[in-house]
Amino acid sequence: MTIPFLDLGAPYQALKDELDAAYQRVMASGWYILGEEVEHFETEFAAYCQAAHGIGVASGLDALHLALRAFDIGPGDEVIVPSHTFIATWLAVSHAGATPVPVEPIEATYTIDPARIEAAITPRTRAIIPVHLYGQPADLEPILAIARRHGLKVIEDAAQAHGARYKGKRIGAHGDAVAWSFYPGKNLGAFGDAGAVTTDDADLAERLRMLRNYGSREKYVNAIQGFNSRLDPLQAAFLGVKLRHLDAWNARRREIAAAYLEGLAESDLVLPVVPDWAEPVWHLFVVRHARRDAIQQQLAEAGIGSLIHYPIAPHQQGCYADARPPTEGNPISERLATEVLSLPMGPHLTAADAARVIDQVRRMI
Repeated sequence: MTIPFLDLGAPYQALKDELDAAYQRVMASGWYILGEEVEHFETEFAAYCQAAHGIGVASGLDALHLALRAFDIGPGDEVIVPSHTFIATWLAVSHAGATPVPVEPIEATYTIDPARIEAAITPRTRAIIPVHLYGQPADLEPILAIARRHGLKVIEDAAQAHGARYKGKRIGAHGDAVAWSFYPGKNLGAFGDAGAVTTDDADLAERLRMLRNYGSREKYVNAIQGFNSRLDPLQAAFLGVKLRHLDAWNARRREIAAAYLEGLAESDLVLPVVPDWAEPVWHLFVVRHARRDAIQQQLAEAGIGSLIHYPIAPHQQGCYADARPPTEGNPISERLATEVLSLPMGPHLTAADAARVIDQVRRMI
């Protein structure tokens, strides 16, 4: 592709000296599990997210899973999840032994519809996981109000929302816990798998630190049955470098999104809608069209990369074949899966490349 969907090599080239110095520092330290490097990034990232505590873990999936475990959510419990999201949101619930209960999204924003949540609550419901999908915050205020009325936990899935704001405050501590992924393609991405949880709850933070480390505060003393899910010091060092550039990179994403919104306004595409209270960070720029597959093919023929997020709704995946909903299914998420298309997006996409994408799309539609 002459215009890739995302250039993962560009961040390294842009920050090579800083990243190389971080690598040398960690390698020379002789300390390769947890330690000061991880603690330093946890503190910086929590402060960036306006949260009191940050706990580094091995992946975004682990961040969600361990947050559920920390609240003792497990077999016999139900957790409300979006019907339109990446499969990890559902898998975390299943790995904890609980049952994911899907709720359809607001079609214009793709995030979970608060107006549909209450009808999905049963005596077995323990938590709600709103996903800040594509870098756009979910509408947290009504979700939190519902959770308070019913005594439920709110665990935010912020894997795609590093730096996003809801009503002026950064995503990071609105709910009881916020799970993050630092997968390489994220706005704040590591050079491998990595994740974190942020929270204002000191007791929860301490339990998470134990759960990620074999259930141990002290080596060979295991107070609870834990896991091995620790943020690598090398990835923590790299993430610390990238964190210093995140706001500038997010600003660049906003410029590209603004160009797309203006340039494609007269096309037949369904474009993203941003509520007044949301400040997205445009992890993805997702459009919709009934001829999605043909459009993607034509873009590829023109040398322009694109991806589909996501082509199969979670409840239609084979791993949930035994837990599929009644015949009416989840029609909104099922339709979105056939229509959504993500255009090239990233802080290193040039204005000329964005203009070329716009021109090519307008020729087709």
